[in-house]
Amino acid sequence: MPDTSGSGFFFEGFDKLVHLGFFYVLTILLFYGKIKHQHNYSFRSLTIFKIIVITAALGGGIELLQWKFFTYRSAEWWDFGCDMTGVFMGVFSYILLHKSNYNEKTI
Repeated sequence: MPDTSGSGFFFEGFDKLVHLGFFYVLTILLFYGKIKHQHNYSFRSLTIFKIIVITAALGGGIELLQWKFFTYRSAEWWDFGCDMTGVFMGVFSYILLHKSNYNEKTI
């Protein structure tokens, strides 16, 4: 296990940044898959809701597994909070990109 006591590359809270980054990328990839499946950039609130629910269930499930089944890992609310922050950053990015792509196609 890497030393996270402050020496080297890692710093306190580095794992929270990793949670945020992974869930941001996951959210962007889910939106990308949905766009490829639909073959357009149509904006649907239901899609956003589904992606939030799926990623919340995944993040919560991971923390639940760490709490109940893996004795060498610990579950933390902060990890789940960072997961959801990454998700909402991804949703925000999708909405911004969707608006710019939608406006370009209507002109």
